[in-house]
Amino acid sequence: MRVFKEKHLPIMRRICLILLLVLAQLTGINAQTLSTSRPWTYWWWMGSAVTKQDITAQLEYFSKSGLGGVHIIPIYGVKGYENAAIPFLGTQWLEVMQHTVREGKRLGLGVDMTTGTGWPFGGPNVNPAMAAQSMTVMDGKPAVRPTGQKVKRAAPGGEGLVLDPFNAGGMALYLTRFDSAFSKSTDKPRAMYNDSYEAYGANWTDDFAQQFQSRRKYDLLDKLALLSDSTGNAEATLVKIDCHQTLAELLLERYAKPWTDWSRAHGFITRYQAHGSPGNLLDLYEAADIPETESFGTSRFNIPGLRIDPDYSIDQFGTPNPLAMKFASSAANLSGKKLVSSETGTWLANHFKVSLSQIKPQIDELFTAGINHIFYHGTTYSPEKEGYPGWLFYASTNFGKNSHFSEHFPLLNRYVEWCQALLQDSKPDNDVLVYFPIHDLWATKAKSGGGVHLLEVHHVDRWLLDLPFGKLSEKLWKEGYAFDFVSDMQLKKFTVDANGNLNSGNATYKTLLIPSATYLPEETLAELLRLANAGAKIIFDKQMPVTVTGNADHEARQNAFREKLQALSKTAGTRISKDLKVDLALNGVVREQIADRGLTFIRKKDSRNIPLYFVANLGNTFREGWIKMGAGTLVHQDKPPSGQSLMQTRMKDGAYEVFLRLPPGESTFLAQAGDGSDIAFVNRVPKEMEIQGNWELTFLSGKPSLPAPAKLTALKSWTTLPDSAEYFSGKARYRIVFDLKGPLKQYEGAGISLGDVREVASVKLNGKDLGTVWHIPFRLYAGEALKSKGNVLEIEVTNLSANYMRLRDQQQPDWKKFYDINIVDITYKKFDATRWQPMPSGLLGPVKLIY
Repeated sequence: MRVFKEKHLPIMRRICLILLLVLAQLTGINAQTLSTSRPWTYWWWMGSAVTKQDITAQLEYFSKSGLGGVHIIPIYGVKGYENAAIPFLGTQWLEVMQHTVREGKRLGLGVDMTTGTGWPFGGPNVNPAMAAQSMTVMDGKPAVRPTGQKVKRAAPGGEGLVLDPFNAGGMALYLTRFDSAFSKSTDKPRAMYNDSYEAYGANWTDDFAQQFQSRRKYDLLDKLALLSDSTGNAEATLVKIDCHQTLAELLLERYAKPWTDWSRAHGFITRYQAHGSPGNLLDLYEAADIPETESFGTSRFNIPGLRIDPDYSIDQFGTPNPLAMKFASSAANLSGKKLVSSETGTWLANHFKVSLSQIKPQIDELFTAGINHIFYHGTTYSPEKEGYPGWLFYASTNFGKNSHFSEHFPLLNRYVEWCQALLQDSKPDNDVLVYFPIHDLWATKAKSGGGVHLLEVHHVDRWLLDLPFGKLSEKLWKEGYAFDFVSDMQLKKFTVDANGNLNSGNATYKTLLIPSATYLPEETLAELLRLANAGAKIIFDKQMPVTVTGNADHEARQNAFREKLQALSKTAGTRISKDLKVDLALNGVVREQIADRGLTFIRKKDSRNIPLYFVANLGNTFREGWIKMGAGTLVHQDKPPSGQSLMQTRMKDGAYEVFLRLPPGESTFLAQAGDGSDIAFVNRVPKEMEIQGNWELTFLSGKPSLPAPAKLTALKSWTTLPDSAEYFSGKARYRIVFDLKGPLKQYEGAGISLGDVREVASVKLNGKDLGTVWHIPFRLYAGEALKSKGNVLEIEVTNLSANYMRLRDQQQPDWKKFYDINIVDITYKKFDATRWQPMPSGLLGPVKLIY
């Protein structure tokens, strides 16, 4: 068995077939598909102080780096550039936007834009009557006042009040300025974008009381006192649930859908970040063409060597969570949407401190949660003449031209493109449909005192994970079940086939799982009864709901609710589960035992309807071993971007197992490709040889100046060297000459492990380019380049820019010249790099041959 290179025995016909199929997937696609398989980026236009010449220059950089498109977001301006600012949607602004679209087409780049500036929707055409409103109860009566919130981080021409998201005609009036702006435009963006809901305090609109009475069948004004109840009173809870339900319906009907309908009518598709809102995220995400989630901060994966910024506050920001991400991908799967996007890399670490090795596992987590259209967060338009570090957005990872990883940025983009090409060209293959009991969530908020419950992605522990629904979903995720979420409204689209499978028209599921819940709408119970009578297999976890939602005529409706529950419990395919693992298995649900090994995965079906797995090792419990895959024989491994290999298989206890080697930090695709049992398996423990001796260190390029060369007898951070090396940001070469210990033949198939690399390393051995490593575990195949004596190993390492910025902020802090929030650190305090300690840089090792 090879340590680093899989053994390709005489089965080339199958390998060629696999390669042809993969190439067909990667090349037999149109330009639009090509641009979506590549990652895109948010592109902030500060003050919209842009020029056509610099737009072209930066788009050319994006194209050359391997991006697929940009998302224009005009924001606040730059001091000293006031006269260059271009008002949003004015004639000149439309000209530069159209130039961007034309240049994008020339370069193979797509273009999206926000339907506004900054966030959330609002601006100069939102008058007080259209602006967000807040209602409190005073002396038993509604006291309504404007929230007074203005558009956050607005650009010139976009300043103004935030739109009331529940207003009957508000969205149509808001969009009138876009009607006139795009009425004659031929060069339009691909998509309109709606950022995460941040209309804080909004809970009312002019006709809310009338809408409530029409929908809930009683007068809210008679029950206002109950909105202030904090005792958990049963009627108060029902009234508060009814308020949430009404807000959710108005948000969908008056905000999300009108915006989507307008966009489609004007030739745009839509991207929508529904999270943060008081509505049902599943319904809101489904309203868009591309549902978009968000990966904000670091997930703190237990990957050895993965650096976590100690200044990142979990209490303040929370951590990304794949269950929150699955709301977007579930909505897409149920409704047949090919693309699911994500804002990616927001506040992953402090400015100037993010490495490519930190970005990859966050993207892998998104892939396993069903995301397949990455949007980096992001890049900032910066004039070509502007000195380093250029213009920067306050809350981002810098993926732009002045980033310290810009030289190696194409390596990350090739990885993402490879993965997304396969993920976009495949279909969901999930067994379980998990009902989202949002009324229990609203009841929890009601019993704790009330207020509008916002379903944001940052602190899912505050709403999702505390519910039985969240605990159940987390259990399913950790135990290897493939599942999607479904809303009350979405249940209406399902039919049942002859085998009892549920079909949305776009995705099929073997069972419907209802978490332990207290409240259930009678309309949802009617849908469950319809599906059960058609032969659907329905499992209630531990208990059935006990209370019907809706305060109107509650006692009579509760009696009817109990009768229907009783009827549902007697249907053939319905059971109340005391042992979920057993009951899911009885319904044909596959539990992927790969999760037991600490691996994270998503299972799909490719264009040939063959099972396809993406597997990521985001922990520290697995390195290699035999694993059983639910899809049966899997012998083809496709590891981006190193290529394809066949895997050893065996039969054990009547099931196929494959031997997988996947160290922490790595990821791979697994697919079915015939019988791989003719590949010999040798159980052999790898050996290691540490490369030691005299290292020559030469600084090649960087800022502020090149430190003197050094000789090292042991690897260490170059910041410990004299001659201002602690401030150096750039590239240095390590060189050593070494001999092998033992005969050359035993090193056949050997790899080289670089140990701790800060941050990217390009490796040559005896003049042969072995490649560049940019993520953990920093390993390369080296066997064919080795010789017995006099091996010359050269390793060029590029570090971060943080150390240089420590000096720059002492000498020239004038780059921080932006309006609004200017530039802050990850704790939202005034940015000051002078307080930082030097960050370890260079090759820290140990460097080893593994054979």
